[in-house]
Amino acid sequence: MAKQLWFLRHGDAEPHGARPDAERRLTDKGERQSRAAGAALKRLDLSFHTVFTSPRIRALDTARFACEYLGCEPVVHEPLSAGFDAGDAAELVAGFDDDARILVVGHEPDFSQTLRDLTGGRVDVKKGGVAAVRVERRTGELLVLLRPAELRAISVTA
Repeated sequence: MAKQLWFLRHGDAEPHGARPDAERRLTDKGERQSRAAGAALKRLDLSFHTVFTSPRIRALDTARFACEYLGCEPVVHEPLSAGFDAGDAAELVAGFDDDARILVVGHEPDFSQTLRDLTGGRVDVKKGGVAAVRVERRTGELLVLLRPAELRAISVTA
């Protein structure tokens, strides 16, 4: 089984200029998106070896809210702050067993570019959205792309 790298883009955040970029916080909508993502991933019966997050407040809070549902604690990974790319992704998963599932929480445009570099396809990750790739070396296969509305629908219990 190949390694899986799951991407969760931070939820909706305060506008640019509201405060220094690294300190921008989630809006109420962003908090709801983050919780829905965590609840949906749990409802899909997914567990993660490790959850890595950007240290920027909006991503760190997204990771914390999602991890409340996933039963784990996020680990700050500085490369997710800015400039995260396919090489970083390959390096990150290299330290894990072949059946590992890893979640990263971060930002655009890094995630879409990384997904494009891994899969060869254009993937647009919305705020609070999730994408997953099966990774082998520096290439990957897109497994799933879920927008916030889809995550919200999945997260609702019947």
